[in-house]
Amino acid sequence: MISERVEFPGHSGDMLAARLDKPSVSVRAAAILAHCFTCSKDIAAARRISGRLAALGIAVLRFDFTGLGHSGGEFSNTNFSSNVADLKHAAMFLQERDMPVQLLIGHSLGGAAVLKVAPEISGLRAVVTIGAPADPAHVAHNFGGKLEEIKARGAAQVMLAGRSFEIRKSFLDDITEASLGAAIPQLKAALLVMHAPRDSVVGIENAGHIFGAAKHPKSFVSLDDADHLVSREEDAEYAAEVIASWSRRYLSLPIEEMRPNAPEGVVRVAEAEASGFRQDIVIAGRHQLIADEPIAMGGTDLGPSPYQLLAAGLGACTTMTIRLYARRKDIPLAHVSCDVTHDRCHSEDCNTCDTTQPKVDVFRRIIRLEGALSDEQRAALLAIADKCPVHKTLHGQALIRTELETKK
Repeated sequence: MISERVEFPGHSGDMLAARLDKPSVSVRAAAILAHCFTCSKDIAAARRISGRLAALGIAVLRFDFTGLGHSGGEFSNTNFSSNVADLKHAAMFLQERDMPVQLLIGHSLGGAAVLKVAPEISGLRAVVTIGAPADPAHVAHNFGGKLEEIKARGAAQVMLAGRSFEIRKSFLDDITEASLGAAIPQLKAALLVMHAPRDSVVGIENAGHIFGAAKHPKSFVSLDDADHLVSREEDAEYAAEVIASWSRRYLSLPIEEMRPNAPEGVVRVAEAEASGFRQDIVIAGRHQLIADEPIAMGGTDLGPSPYQLLAAGLGACTTMTIRLYARRKDIPLAHVSCDVTHDRCHSEDCNTCDTTQPKVDVFRRIIRLEGALSDEQRAALLAIADKCPVHKTLHGQALIRTELETKK
């Protein structure tokens, strides 16, 4: 992923600070990620979701609304309507870069903002909300006992997430008048609603209202015991995984061209974050998964290790080869499965060698065959397992050529 610092003018003309997270190769689609009330573009969940989409070839613009984070302007002069206007300017910024927006993602009040602006974004194909209120006025409950002071004096200082913000009466008036009732049924895009049942900031009933008002296609995914900010790493990873998988169904993503020397396409691996070992893997631009290391090895154990992926390849190739042979020979194989484990041990054909002898990799397969099979058929199916292409590759010699990419 290439993360580029950019800026663009917001609704008031003030420059808005943003990150444009792009894939390391060609951009296949573009998205905008709107953060929660008084948050910033750099919260952990936003970074992870953006990174996962970028690995899939989707450029993601995440920016600070006017008066927040590193953006210009005064927060006290903003409101829900100004956030919606900032989103329009963000869409125009990407359009001018030949990256029309296909996907909008909004967290909390940012989720309400993307629902409001969505009908006005031409070419939009999908919308995702995370912990979003069904009514922008819901945010007023964050102001606690300051509401009467704001109404009486026209403004008050309110503590939000440990910081003091000036909230003006014009803000209250705006969120009171704002409504999503007309916008949600007019989305003209697929909708994914994500919400945690235990969200103590925005109640789960809000997800029900949004989902009920939307037309199909629409989906709901529970974030279980995640907090409102989706601050835990495993929750952010889950949300990112679901969004990436779900959005592929609705976005118009160009098919990656196959190279003459890569008939099955390119397997592209990119680290999710430089601080850990988690990797985003995209295969031929169509399939996505992650790799990680166990916690004992310094990883977060949110995905299989490289050796586990290698074992998976061997197991899949084994069962596919057995099934193909059974079909050709009309063997009544009802079901086949294979357990694969990996270990390293001293060469077993050298009983006298000492502990300095190099170790070899050992993959053990336990194959299960189900069906009305004779002993001869079982023996034939077991024998054919050693003929699978991945088995031959691991058992033989593979040539690995490595080179640095030439900078364009």
